[in-house]
Amino acid sequence: MQRIVIFANGELPDLEKARSLLQSNDYIICADGGTRHALALDIQPDLIIGDMDSADKGQLQKLQEANVSLELFPHDKNETDLELAIHRAVEMNPRQIIIVAGLGGRLDQTLANIALLTDLRLAEFDIRLDDGIEETFVCREHAQVHGKRGDLVSSIPWGGVVSEVQTTNLKWALQKETLYPDRTRGISNEMLGESASISIGSGLLLIVHRRE
Repeated sequence: MQRIVIFANGELPDLEKARSLLQSNDYIICADGGTRHALALDIQPDLIIGDMDSADKGQLQKLQEANVSLELFPHDKNETDLELAIHRAVEMNPRQIIIVAGLGGRLDQTLANIALLTDLRLAEFDIRLDDGIEETFVCREHAQVHGKRGDLVSSIPWGGVVSEVQTTNLKWALQKETLYPDRTRGISNEMLGESASISIGSGLLLIVHRRE
């Protein structure tokens, strides 16, 4: 499978910028209330998953009548609806997983969604949170950022020190430097062209790319 797009139940600040992320052959999974975002974009999901405590019941009934698959889980569960959606996506072994509307809104949910990206089981997948304005993903060894000159790129150590950080095509280059989680050395760098690269020696580096 080429690509899976998961709609979470967070904020979606610009529908048209979110629409620009989508491709015609994407497999669409909605994590419970994320169904509202897909429908706002006139997209029929392939699968809706969760405890259905935040999705509109009338919309769900219409989608079921249209033969959209629904996986119902109990409200008392150990995972968020988004985590369940990610697990199902991984089972399909896609080339890439894009999580839309996983940023903004409740801070606890946003932090938890970012933390989900660090799961070792996802190390072999290209998985990122993206709302069309900002994308967030984890660099474990190498990472590429694609955008435009002037876009902001922040490199944030996640869970500990990150060593031998090296960047190319960013305004303030890092040359085998160490980044610390209690310092802001890697924040608000700028792209010098349409792509930039980042490599690290050890640790986990959270990359935040804001399109300008």
